[in-house]
This record gives sequence, C-alpha cells and structure tokens, in this order.
Amino acid sequence: MTRHGMPRIRQSIAILSAAAMLAVTAGCSSPSSNKAEDGPVEIRFSWWGNAGRADLTNKAIAEFEAANPTIKVKPEYGDIGGYFDKLATQMAANDAPDVITMGGAYPAEYANRGALLDLSKVEGSLDLSKLDQGARENGQVKGKQYGVSTGANALAIVVNPAVFTAAGVPMPDDSTWSWDDFARIAGDITAKSPKGTYGTATVLTHDSLDAFARQRGESLYTQDGQLGLGKETVRDYFDYSLKLSESGAAPSASETVEKLNVSTEQTLMGMGKAGMMLTWSNSLTALSKASGADLKLLKLPGEKPTPGIWLQSSQFYTISARSNHTDAAAKLVDFLVNNQAAARIIQSDRGIPGNADMRAAIQDGLTPQGKVEAGYIDQIGKMDFAPTYIGPTGSTAVSEITARINTDVLFKRLTPEKAAEQWISESKAAIGK
Repeated sequence: MTRHGMPRIRQSIAILSAAAMLAVTAGCSSPSSNKAEDGPVEIRFSWWGNAGRADLTNKAIAEFEAANPTIKVKPEYGDIGGYFDKLATQMAANDAPDVITMGGAYPAEYANRGALLDLSKVEGSLDLSKLDQGARENGQVKGKQYGVSTGANALAIVVNPAVFTAAGVPMPDDSTWSWDDFARIAGDITAKSPKGTYGTATVLTHDSLDAFARQRGESLYTQDGQLGLGKETVRDYFDYSLKLSESGAAPSASETVEKLNVSTEQTLMGMGKAGMMLTWSNSLTALSKASGADLKLLKLPGEKPTPGIWLQSSQFYTISARSNHTDAAAKLVDFLVNNQAAARIIQSDRGIPGNADMRAAIQDGLTPQGKVEAGYIDQIGKMDFAPTYIGPTGSTAVSEITARINTDVLFKRLTPEKAAEQWISESKAAIGK
C-alpha cells in the first residue's frame, strides 16, 4: 500500500539508524550461511493487511509447510498504520522477522543501512529467473537484489457506479478527462447525494503528487536521487487538494484527518459513501468486498498529453540480513512467487504476479474484481510511460512530510505557496540533498 499507504515514520527512521549501528557493533554475530538446514527450523514472516489477506496468506503458508515439513512459519501481521514503526523497533532490538514484507522506498531505505540480505547469497533456494525483467529490477538497490516483487500495481480511480447512478451523474470517459473534470464530477456527486456521501473519498495523496509531477514531465525523484519536481508543481498539488475539500467534493479537513490510516472497511469507499477514490489498483477486491458494490477502475485524470502513471511493485518480500535461517527464508519467498498452489491462493491480493506462469495459473480462478485488476494492469503495461526511480535513502520520510503539510493546508495553517516552499525544504533535508 506502499507507495501503497505508507505510514508516518520519522520515529521509525531514527530507530532504523540505531538498528544499523547495532548491526555494525554486533557484526561478529553473523547470520547463518546459505546452506540447507539439517533439522526443523522456525522462521518468522511479517506482512500488513486486513483479515482477508491474513486468511489467504495463512493458507499459502500451510501449503508451504506441507511441502517443506522441516520448516515452520510463524506469521506476524497487523494494520499498515503501526507496521513499520514496529519493524524499526524489532530491527533495533536485533529481533527482525526472517521474511519481511515491505513497500515503496523501504527496501532501499533498509538495504542502504545494511539491514537486508543480498539475495544473490541465497540464489540456490530462490529462483528469480521467471520474473519479468521490470519486476526483478524494481527490487534492486544499486544493482543488487534485495527485494522480490509480489506483483504489479498501479494508481487508479476506483469508482462506485451505484453512487453515480443514485446521484444522476454520468460516468466519465477516462481516456479524455482532466483534473478539472474530476473535481467538477466529484462536486456534482456530493451535491446530489445524501449527507455524508462524497464525490471523492480523499483529497490528494503522496502517491498522486508523483503522478502530478510525471504528467508535467517531471518526477518525484531523479535517477541520481535528487528531487525531480519544481515548486510550481508542488504548489498546484496542494492548491488542488485544498479546493477538493473546500468545495465539498472531498471530505472536510477534520473528516480527512480522521480517515488517515483507517482499515479498508472504514474508508468512505469501503462503506459505500464515495463515488470515487484515488488509490492502488490491487485494493479493488478488498474495497468491493467491504462495500458490497460492483466497483470499477478508471485511468487517472490528466493522462494526456503526458502520462503520469507507472507500473509499481505493490509490495516486496525481503529477508533480514540478521536472519539465522536464510535458506529456509529464501525457500518461503521462492514458494510465494514461483509455486502455482500459492499463486492460486493469493491470486491478485498483492498485485498481479510478475511471473508469467503464475499469471496463467491464476487467470481462471480470479474473482470478477481480480479480472478487472488484471485487465487494468495489462492496459497500463501497454502504455508508453516514463521510467520509475526508487527513492533515495531518507525518502520514506517524504511521504510523512507530504501528509503533514497537506493537513496544514487543509486546515489553512499554510497557504499552498508556503506549503510548497516548506515541502521542498523539508524533503531536501530528509534525503540529504
């Protein structure tokens, strides 16, 4: 959710720095080498998500344990809100899980601090040759493989056609619509719907800032780890977010803050109280289940003349550099991305698989929503979009900076102009540029 819903993490980064120091000072206690385990071992596997994801993952774990009777997997999971704070604390205490699910720029953040295993060390147990090249590269930091893509994902506008119909508002043409169209349509839905139902469930998010920049020929980060967008783009982003809230197209400032980091079921879209929501495509299934509605996916507004969208690994499986059971951990990751039984269980919950064999294996078993997600990713994959660069060290703090300053804008503690200046200043400091 990562990109995909990253939480506030300033405390996490401070603790992570301490973890890196511990890794150095405790260096004489190295993890086990990549050799087969002789006897039964237990490994810990962490992820975030709702109860539905936990159920699917636990079923896949059971299949893995049946195929690998000497390996026991202990699951550790929770909501996204506290996930990375907890992980940073575990790292600092030298108590990290063996297999760790990450998102966004976190693999680079942790890899650059020596907290993750270079996966070339376990290539005998982890075969990445069947993954699409782009999927493999998404998990690389400075040319080394630290993460394994769980599947592809893309930003989308999730829409609830029933809310449109009830409001008497026609569905937009996502091949031509603009951000002005989005704001107008969202405002119309709010005005013509019962109190508490909104045209858009959220104002703009940190991920949409990236798309905003890309549509202007810029980018959030450059290949050499600098900020790649200008003050005008950041100002316009905050200005647009404010106008969505002020106009009633999106919830008020206080309602928006209340909905930060809530579960899928507690979002306005999940409760059936929003016509549109800018989020990640692989949330469609969970949002559809929560709302009980037949939801659809539309491309982002403003994609012409320059597309802002990109294919993103929705999450990554990584292995702790401090794991004492790297071989067993690698076998679990290999099973999750290369085994058809696991693919049929997990399906598109963590994105559309980057392994073509796994895509074929799940096709017939996909839910109607899963097929919509797969079709959307296939459509995006055929577009000609700009390359994506993984964020530099410190970039995980930038999403927190965006959310905090956006809140200040919504509450009118900062003008969009001042907000842009502050965002650029704080973001440069966070990435050390």
